[in-house]
Amino acid sequence: MNMTQLTVFREIMLSGSVSQAARNLGRTQPAISSTLATLEAGLGFQLFERRGKRLYPVPEAHYLLEEATQILDQLTTTERNIQNLKALQSGELRIVAMPGPSVFLVPQLVSQIAKNNNDIRATVVTRSSPQVHQLVSTQSYDVGIADLGVEYSLNTSLVRSEPFASDCLFAVPANDPMAQKKVLQPADLNGRPLATLHREHHSHREIRRAFQVAGAELVVRFETQYYLPLLTYVEEGLACAIVDTLTAETYRHYRGEAAHRVVFRPFSPEITLSFATLTPAHRPPSQLAQAFISLWRAKVDSVNSHWNANER
Repeated sequence: MNMTQLTVFREIMLSGSVSQAARNLGRTQPAISSTLATLEAGLGFQLFERRGKRLYPVPEAHYLLEEATQILDQLTTTERNIQNLKALQSGELRIVAMPGPSVFLVPQLVSQIAKNNNDIRATVVTRSSPQVHQLVSTQSYDVGIADLGVEYSLNTSLVRSEPFASDCLFAVPANDPMAQKKVLQPADLNGRPLATLHREHHSHREIRRAFQVAGAELVVRFETQYYLPLLTYVEEGLACAIVDTLTAETYRHYRGEAAHRVVFRPFSPEITLSFATLTPAHRPPSQLAQAFISLWRAKVDSVNSHWNANER
């Protein structure tokens, strides 16, 4: 029994004759008769009594019609859903991301995909970068976004990694004289209170190294686990902070008018911060996941280009 046989059988039941079923399906009458005969042979009994030129369904035929209708309708629904998935009109997207991108940038891109398609569902979970890697490695999330500046090992047998980078910026209060400088150096920040990520992070070690080489005094007053909270200390005039371009972009959108209280300047020597887009190694990305990753890639390039050309 196959779908063609069920389709022919249902059409005969609904139309009442082989000739009408042939016309409705765009096939020849002998082809329809042959398909019906093959179906009956496979079942081991006749589905119709032949009385002259008319067919009269036996009781079993009515049961088969109900079953065939359910099967064919389900197939039609499945085909439609697959086409919708292909056209990004339905589906589910599960993303786990480090704090920062998960606050604004990731939801912004998900919104671009979902805004015209009510059948798209999305889950965005915020976790630390090691936890992002762990969750993606379980193959239960479509995309992960993680910081590579913290110590943890990527299991390449479970996770695919696409690295990307961001030059760091120094955030300073807008009313600070340093805000007038085009580029900040360790000497400009000599003895000034700073807000940085925790001491185990790559950026913290690089800042410490840059100050040592320049012979400048490094004064770390505030430490946090994530970049975005550092900017609160800058807003309040309590410290300057080193952040990445994605954090600067998130802050600009998220804080609105308050964002004018902070300006961002490049730092010399350059400090590069490394991140990665993670996908499960044993599950090919869905159409939705591929669409999101393409948007994310373009967003990162756009943000880096903007801040590298227009640090403020």
